[in-house]
Amino acid sequence: MIELKTPAEIQRMHVAGRFVAEVLSEVGRRAEVGVNLLDLERHVRGMIKRRGADSCYWDYAPSFGRGPFRNVICLSVNDAVLHGLPHDYTLRDGDVLSADLAVGIDGWVADSARTFVVGTPAEEDLRIIRATEAALEAAIEAARPGNRLGDISAAVWAVAREHGYPVNTEFGGHGIGRTMHEEIHVPNKGRAGRGLILRPGLTLALEPWFARTTDRIVYDADGWTIRSADGSRTAHSEHTIAITDDGPLVLTRRELETPEPRAKV
Repeated sequence: MIELKTPAEIQRMHVAGRFVAEVLSEVGRRAEVGVNLLDLERHVRGMIKRRGADSCYWDYAPSFGRGPFRNVICLSVNDAVLHGLPHDYTLRDGDVLSADLAVGIDGWVADSARTFVVGTPAEEDLRIIRATEAALEAAIEAARPGNRLGDISAAVWAVAREHGYPVNTEFGGHGIGRTMHEEIHVPNKGRAGRGLILRPGLTLALEPWFARTTDRIVYDADGWTIRSADGSRTAHSEHTIAITDDGPLVLTRRELETPEPRAKV
């Protein structure tokens, strides 16, 4: 069942969203050459504890994972893109790091992801990161009352096509609110004018993610980390939004952040 949120409930989600944004910004500042993923995870764990927030990942056990997830953030490197299990890995110059975080505060959840380049960036890595950011902004712009769910999916797909990136539809955006995953699934590929009519009070996590040259995925032996099937590099951008009478409200936008301009091919 899809639960529409009241303005007061959306504001409570916004509190969680601001904290998620703060933590991801801190991860970006700390993601330097020589830093271990486990040290990043420990720092995030401390931030969550000090805030009195609840990790949505700890003990998470969906059908696609292997046992309960026992970390508080997903950290995915290079060809890994989703559900990256923090492990003993030291970041190297030129690595691409995707960080995905969902927390609850006072019973309301927000979810966001960012992709960073560690050290010296390669232009092709910046290009795919910017493409996911542009796709996310296009998806947000489409999330207006009276539009349909397919308009969001089509907006992501259009940006992917502009850049020549294939799109996987197994994992995408989702409803969010009292829990991390609520109804409904939001594919990153679709047709405009199709699907659920968007109404004020609908809260969604929108998350374009692309691999450079494939739409197929493989799992690591840990049962969680998802990689591009051909080893090509990846990127992931995500925001939690609320649809309001005035249009989309981004609940995980970093302070002073302005939307990324549409990236050029």
